[in-house]
Amino acid sequence: MSVAWQFYISTVLIYLGVDVIACWGLNLQFGVAGLVNFAYIIFQAAGAYTAAVLTLGPATRGGFQQYIGGAHLPFPVPILVAGVVGGLLAAVVGGLAIRRLRSDYEAMVMLVVSLIATSVATNQSGLVNGSNGLALVPKPLAAMVNLSPIGYQWLFVGITAVICLCVYWLVHIVTSSPLGRTLRAVRDNEQAAAALGKNVAALRMLAFVLGGVLAGISGAILVEFISAWSPGSWLYPETFVYFTAVIVGGSGNNLGVMVGALLVPVAFLEATRFVPQFGPPGLIDALQWIIVGVLALVFLWFWPRGVIPERRRRFPRPAEGEADGAPRRVPLFLRAGR
Repeated sequence: MSVAWQFYISTVLIYLGVDVIACWGLNLQFGVAGLVNFAYIIFQAAGAYTAAVLTLGPATRGGFQQYIGGAHLPFPVPILVAGVVGGLLAAVVGGLAIRRLRSDYEAMVMLVVSLIATSVATNQSGLVNGSNGLALVPKPLAAMVNLSPIGYQWLFVGITAVICLCVYWLVHIVTSSPLGRTLRAVRDNEQAAAALGKNVAALRMLAFVLGGVLAGISGAILVEFISAWSPGSWLYPETFVYFTAVIVGGSGNNLGVMVGALLVPVAFLEATRFVPQFGPPGLIDALQWIIVGVLALVFLWFWPRGVIPERRRRFPRPAEGEADGAPRRVPLFLRAGR
């Protein structure tokens, strides 16, 4: 295999890992807990900027990049801190929206939050270097390992794969545990879950924060790889790509969401790069968003449960005596009137 193809394949694999982690986080919020978060991309951006400034070091006076904070922290500390920042931001946003508003209003508030965050980051040059964003972020471990460029590419593929396995272990524990079943109950019927004594607001907030943590981690991995990030990378339409991936793969199913991340952000959108140029400039880029919209509509209409649907839990049927109305055996202490 030529070096050019190795670069291309390794880059696609790293992007796939980033998208899978981001989709798992959104699936916790949307697929498992029923939270429609149209501001999901800002949590990924928060993680990306956090990892960038904790790798770049303090901003120099008069330098071409101006940003808040800055440190030289060793790998993988910037990625871990990015996850914490994503979770903290989710807690702040969720405290304002989730605890006080209905689900339909939540979606509108999240969209507005995304627009405000993008506008502030673009216009406040001292926050994250304005519309230019951050660049020249040092690659992790690059100075410690003596590898060729293609060798480092495959090393980063391995790092991304390890982080993906850790994230999958976390989301599997959450979704397959009693907590996951309770979150699904909240998603399906909040009133019934509250009637059973569940703290609906706290459960929804927990899912929202966990999703924010994973979004921050995914953004940190991406910025450590591409060494740059700008407000133009996290416009609100980017969130709809992740939503489409979750819907196509199978909302509520971790394996299905992984397949959706492979199909939508990687396969379908990447395939447009191989389409021969035709029509006016920018037509091919516009086709990407058309494909995303068509995919979402087709699956919502014909396959709303996705390629790999969420597995429904089946409970055993009642015993024959209970099914035909026969009285159950009453314990002795109850018959004695105790």
